Amino acid sequence: MQTLNINHNPLDCKLFIDSSQLSLKAVLLHYGNTLPSIPVGHSVHHESYENMKILMEAINYDEFKWQICGDLKVIALLLGLQQGFTKYCCFICDWGSRARSLHYSRKDWPARKSLEPGIMNVENQPLVEPSKILLPSMHFKLGLIKNFVRAMNQEEAAFSYLREKFPRLCQAKLKEGIFTGPQIRELIKDEFFNNLRRKGGLGQF
Repeated sequence: MQTLNINHNPLDCKLFIDSSQLSLKAVLLHYGNTLPSIPVGHSVHHESYENMKILMEAINYDEFKWQICGDLKVIALLLGLQQGFTKYCCFICDWGSRARSLHYSRKDWPARKSLEPGIMNVENQPLVEPSKILLPSMHFKLGLIKNFVRAMNQEEAAFSYLREKFPRLCQAKLKEGIFTGPQIRELIKDEFFNNLRRKGGLGQF
């Protein structure tokens, strides 16, 4: 920060962590976007709880305690949750992934009381406080549009309209509902598409 001549205030920044099977990356993002993004950590090792712990210690997270954003897998690793298709995969509530009959009918689930290892699919000691986690809204939007498009009848007019609206989108991505953020925003504002969807019985999304 001194080299960049930036007066660092942890409350003005959030820590973005991205991971893959080959590397880990940690970048500081400024809330007002008036300062550049600053890479603060990188690892050539794959994503795991142990490597995430080394990364957090290397950047002195306990000293600065930035808010953290990342995909759901990164959040699960940071909070010590067990990986894979577990029964209790949410760090906020006791939502049960295997209670399929209740997924679209029950709206209120009890809040998760603790993240103690050995209880409700918590495998390791959390590396950060749950209150520091920023939910990845973009990932939710991508998941919602994916399920929405998959539920559409591919023979109806609304699905054909998607082909016309995004001619450069390959058939495989269109069929699986894989869209980018700008494309999703464009669809939400498209009244003609929403009218077609209402006629098709799925309503406006």
